[in-house]
Amino acid sequence: MNSTPSIPTALSPLDQRVVNRAESLFAPDLGAASAELDDLIRDSRILMIGGAGSIGSQTLRTILHFAPRTLHVIDHDENGLAELVRGLRSSPDTPPIGELLTLPFDLGGDPFRLWLSSTKVPYDHVLNFAALKHVRTEKDPFSILAMLETNVLQLDHLSELLHGRSSVRRVFSVSTDKAANPSSMMGATKRLMEHALFHPTQPWPSGTEISSARFANVAFSNGSLLQAWQRRIAAGQPIACPQDTRRFFVSLEESGHLCTLAGFLGSDRTIMVPALDPSEQLVVLSDVATAFLDHHGFEAFVTYDESEALGRVDELRAASRWPLLLTPLDTGGEKPYEEFVGEHEVVRSSRFASLQELDYVLPAEPDSFTELVATLRAMLAESDAGDMSVDTMRALIARVEPSFASTHRASTKSLDQRM
Repeated sequence: MNSTPSIPTALSPLDQRVVNRAESLFAPDLGAASAELDDLIRDSRILMIGGAGSIGSQTLRTILHFAPRTLHVIDHDENGLAELVRGLRSSPDTPPIGELLTLPFDLGGDPFRLWLSSTKVPYDHVLNFAALKHVRTEKDPFSILAMLETNVLQLDHLSELLHGRSSVRRVFSVSTDKAANPSSMMGATKRLMEHALFHPTQPWPSGTEISSARFANVAFSNGSLLQAWQRRIAAGQPIACPQDTRRFFVSLEESGHLCTLAGFLGSDRTIMVPALDPSEQLVVLSDVATAFLDHHGFEAFVTYDESEALGRVDELRAASRWPLLLTPLDTGGEKPYEEFVGEHEVVRSSRFASLQELDYVLPAEPDSFTELVATLRAMLAESDAGDMSVDTMRALIARVEPSFASTHRASTKSLDQRM
């Protein structure tokens, strides 16, 4: 008889400074659900899409403790896949690995389609982490179209590719807090991703349970502001963050814990969100930056002048200080705070103390989503761009999510113009 796995849940000292807890928020629920997770995952066959990214790879590391038989990992980031395998094979803490196969595929590409049609593996679980996730990406209509293709159309296509695969018991696709009352194109495309996942017209295999999760900023994940701070210090450069901005944080390890719980044990057709208290855990981003610098042995030198920040690094570093540039929160799509629950959504307790859940809410006009998918596919098939614009993309999204026409925070200023 197999023993129940024990998953490491202690957080690093730096993570503790950021999230203000010593152990994973999800540790008690993971412990209580370990036997059930073991029953679901042990000897199962899992397909992970976008598995080389921060959240996907952390979820993979959690899943390995439950000894799946087959783990196929798809990601277009070839270097990320190589580093994932190197990291797993080089760590003495990695649990025994069954059949691990990594493939450098884009979810929407023909090689993935042809490979999936040729493989006869009866997958039990399909987990999707592929996404374009930066608010800064909404700088022009073509970048927005790329977000719509990755975050919406590719998942829509996956439902078609998996249709008829009766072995699939679970499908999970990760969302974001920015999908709640979206103010950015990125957040809006992830709200549309939820439609691609849950809409009743989607052709997932019959009987498949489907779930998602929205959650906070993942500290030190790829592309995150906190990872940028690490790289800026290593390069001897100032760090920067928007002023008067509040964010929830979870650690990388916690993101894997959350997705494991939501992906395998979340209620069917629900979106799970962390049970974080805004009064205690919605933190000021500049305070996180100050704590980050203190952890590295520096006192924050706060400035609002980019030239001063750039010009005084060496002088300040000699006095164990570091420039922290605070910038206005006036770039496109950025909210001053985070939220997990959108208008017309109702949050309730789940079986887990650390997680709450929302029922999926259909668009006010249910057919609008399928019409949007058809429109986007037709746009991508055109030979030229025509009159495509940011306003065009906003109007398309507003057909499905009418409130986006007013909640979108448009600006002529972009994060690409900031540090």
